[in-house]
Amino acid sequence: MADRKATLQIDGQSIDLPVLSGTAGYDVIDVRTLGKHGFFTFDPGFLATGSCESKITYIDGEQGILLHRGYPIDQLATEADYLEVCYMLLHGEAPTDAEYTKFKDTITKHTMVHQGIHNFFNGFRRDAHPMAMLCAVTGALSSFYHDDLDIHDEKQRRRSAYRLIAKMPTIAAMAYKFSIGQPFVYPRNELSYSENFLNMMFSVPAEDYKLNPIIAKAMDRIFTLHADHEQNASTSTVRLAGSSGANPYACIAAGVASLWGPAHGGANEACLRMLKEIGSVDNIPKYVEKAKDKNDPFRLMGFGHRVYKNFDPRATVMRDTCHEVLNDLNVDDPLLDVAMELERIALEDPYFVEKKLYPNVDFYSGIILKAIGIPTNMFTVIFALSRTVGWISHWHEMMSESNQKIGRPRQLYTGAEKRDFKPIKK
Repeated sequence: MADRKATLQIDGQSIDLPVLSGTAGYDVIDVRTLGKHGFFTFDPGFLATGSCESKITYIDGEQGILLHRGYPIDQLATEADYLEVCYMLLHGEAPTDAEYTKFKDTITKHTMVHQGIHNFFNGFRRDAHPMAMLCAVTGALSSFYHDDLDIHDEKQRRRSAYRLIAKMPTIAAMAYKFSIGQPFVYPRNELSYSENFLNMMFSVPAEDYKLNPIIAKAMDRIFTLHADHEQNASTSTVRLAGSSGANPYACIAAGVASLWGPAHGGANEACLRMLKEIGSVDNIPKYVEKAKDKNDPFRLMGFGHRVYKNFDPRATVMRDTCHEVLNDLNVDDPLLDVAMELERIALEDPYFVEKKLYPNVDFYSGIILKAIGIPTNMFTVIFALSRTVGWISHWHEMMSESNQKIGRPRQLYTGAEKRDFKPIKK
């Protein structure tokens, strides 16, 4: 923390505000004392406001950098598996071999859900969106662990984190199976995290599901590349809910609800809808021109990123994985042909190159998920499954702080001034 200050001049009044420095990124002006002087800051969308201090994830959008606990995302995606990343996000350091083995065993033994959870699904309509089921069942988990919800007990917080990471794939697969009318598939302890999810999604009692190592690897990378992304809308939602003292299952359910919004977690689903609209490779030139026209409402989904102004560091790894999957499966799908041609144009067309509208992680993950047979209404569910470790890591970090306070944003009131109320009879 640097010993600097910013001086704010308002109507002849000088207000000194400390300037704080982290290990990387922008310095921040500490405005916590500003209210004592009769002022608040106004920042809709929190575009220039730091809501917390964190040691978990760092993003530099200008340089295309994403670090988890200091480790570059491309190294984690290619040299670690998802559960290693989960351990690191939760505990702060990469695990030793012994720590990893113990953690993996713990997660594996928590993958089953209480039989009573099965009854929850019978209350949903068959055409219910899987995210609706995921949100409801995640929140309901607290009713099965009501005697282990002391948020001030670090051991209980850890157990809640382990349960959530372990059970989210099971609940997600149950939502899918219920929606298509197939029986639930129980987790299998001998399978890896991604293999277990795929088996619960696609196996049926009539025959064994043949696990494809390339698909399992691709799924593991999708999980890893979506594990955390700093203080986004859903993570901030989890922190805000947690600041009230809500139990961790309720907080993660709040994160699921926030992620459900199309502006947040539905990006890869929106990308698939765009590909369907384009329809065929022959139509691409017309749609590319529409995308270049500022007066045309059409936008290419899955290109560029709000945070990354250069390139999405996750997309580089996901691109290689995407091509591995398509080459292995040799899928005959016109939409995938459209996607690959769009990718080629985006990487070569001067308009896209100059504006740095590169394909992002949502573009490639959507293609992979479609290629392996996962319906689009499950895309955001898989995103939520992946992001659970990030959410619970931020929740745990916040609950570990001695000065943690309930979130209470301020507002700029522009409504009516004080006035007298007249009863309706008068």
